[in-house]
Amino acid sequence: MPEFDAKAFLKTLSSHPGVYRMYDSADALLYVGKAKNLKNRVSSYFRSTGLSLKTKALVEQIARIEFTITSSEIEALLLEQTQIKRHRPPFNILMRDDKSYPYIFLSAGDYPQIEYSRGKKRKSGQYFGPYPNANAVKETLNLLQKVFRLRQCDDNFFSHRSRPCLQHQIERCSAPCVDLVSKQVYQDDVERAVLFLKGRSVELLAELQEKMDQAAEKLDFELAARFRDQLIQLRKVQEQQYVYGEQGDADLFALVSRPGGFAISVLFVRAGRVLGSRHYFPSDLLSDNEADTLQNFINQFYLGSGTREVPAEVITNLTLVEPDTLAEALKELYGKKVALNSQVRSHRSRWLQMAVTNAEQSLISHLARKGTMDSRFKALREALGLEERPERLECFDISHSSGEATVASCVVLGPDGPIKSEYRKFNIEGITAGDDYAAMRQALIRRYKRLASGEGKKPDILVLDGGKGQLKQARAVFNELAITDVILLAVSKGTTRKQGFETLYLETNDQIIDLDSDSKALHVIEQVRDEAHRFAIVSHRQRRDNTRRTSRFESIPGIGPKRRQAILRHFGGQKEALDASIQELAKVPGISAALAEQIYFHLHPEQ
Repeated sequence: MPEFDAKAFLKTLSSHPGVYRMYDSADALLYVGKAKNLKNRVSSYFRSTGLSLKTKALVEQIARIEFTITSSEIEALLLEQTQIKRHRPPFNILMRDDKSYPYIFLSAGDYPQIEYSRGKKRKSGQYFGPYPNANAVKETLNLLQKVFRLRQCDDNFFSHRSRPCLQHQIERCSAPCVDLVSKQVYQDDVERAVLFLKGRSVELLAELQEKMDQAAEKLDFELAARFRDQLIQLRKVQEQQYVYGEQGDADLFALVSRPGGFAISVLFVRAGRVLGSRHYFPSDLLSDNEADTLQNFINQFYLGSGTREVPAEVITNLTLVEPDTLAEALKELYGKKVALNSQVRSHRSRWLQMAVTNAEQSLISHLARKGTMDSRFKALREALGLEERPERLECFDISHSSGEATVASCVVLGPDGPIKSEYRKFNIEGITAGDDYAAMRQALIRRYKRLASGEGKKPDILVLDGGKGQLKQARAVFNELAITDVILLAVSKGTTRKQGFETLYLETNDQIIDLDSDSKALHVIEQVRDEAHRFAIVSHRQRRDNTRRTSRFESIPGIGPKRRQAILRHFGGQKEALDASIQELAKVPGISAALAEQIYFHLHPEQ
């Protein structure tokens, strides 16, 4: 097949909205995309500069392009997702999990059954969800069994019982099958379970409290004890849930990226209650724009299946490129209006922050997996021209506040990830305040003087967070200690000070290593550098607080002695208060939600 003539093709391409399909020389579909203007969008693939590596790889394989003109951009969006789902092209962002979401089903009738459900909603009754996974459903069902004792057996089993089953004996069912509970009492329990499943926990707790008081006044202590037990169980759940008492259904999408990959987390909120989250690590990233990538993912998430449970609101941590188009497509496909927002406040802002935090943590775990780290260490060997793969990286960083309480950190990274048991911190003394070079020299001598006598573990590569000056200090120390078989590498921030644009100095100041921003070798260097920076800041703040003989609570803006005392009294001590979440801090008398957030991030600056 002759080489694809992009210039001639683009001359004839329409400027109407539509869908384009790219094929290789074997006539295999490579990529499906949609465009408001076909000519402009397809032309962007063949520009001479600014293309990502994956886009370049796609363009190199194109043998022909087909297109379908549509009457509107919305129609193009729907057609694009239909074709992606049908053909699953290798260069499109593909979601690997097409299973339907699980629900909790409550049947109709005098004695409703509650059970796990997945798939089409064929039965007559109420469905609650969707839940992010089967474990979330099972945990909720287990709680409902303990608190409300609703039956889980099917109708055939229920109608043929002559005596209570094991579920009743272990107090997980009130045994309506043999009339051990009245119809009215059972229906009351069903109504309370529905309140819980709808997220109306505040209303439910108030009702149970009232019922308990009424039963106690009537001296029906057995019934009062039952309501008391339900209250205790539900309060425990309420403490564990991210609940503020507000209503609302929303899906929250957060995209975060780090050197080597990106993650998208979806947080599911129904009736004001967070049900859980799912995390995705799409392997194909064509767009150079993160907002565009998130837009494409959400398009496929909802439009690629047409069977999702779509909430009233979709919230994102990035402003979508075409929110109006997606909103109209969702309305056309699902028959309901969906609000798309990225700027939110109050409880929705806290939900979004939770989604971002989940995405960040899931990405950290994903990148730290053995396979990922192993490939990075192999790439580092090739980039530095080493005969063998390095097995141990150590990195130093210096932290202080205008020269006060200077601390040097040392972190260790291996092919399996961080080796935190071997992290070390050094309190620097006897130097001129703010002299980072002297601080680095002291830390290096204290760390490696044992190597001269054959003790301790020797790193294959020593990474220094700094430029030529820090590299010079390290080389002088290693010469003094007669250590010659450790590779020295300094990392200096580039002129833009952005990640991916660092300057690397190897061994001597005039030997500069130039790595692409998407290089796995650069990613592992950035990873160990960032970890050393984080550990240095935490260690410095701990030392500064100890030196001043004050707790971190005493330096929180807006917190005086009374509020500080209220916090410590509420949690019982500083350690417990430090472990508290934003939501738990907001429960302290006199602490608002906004102030709780301020306190939390002051106490946890590394987050």
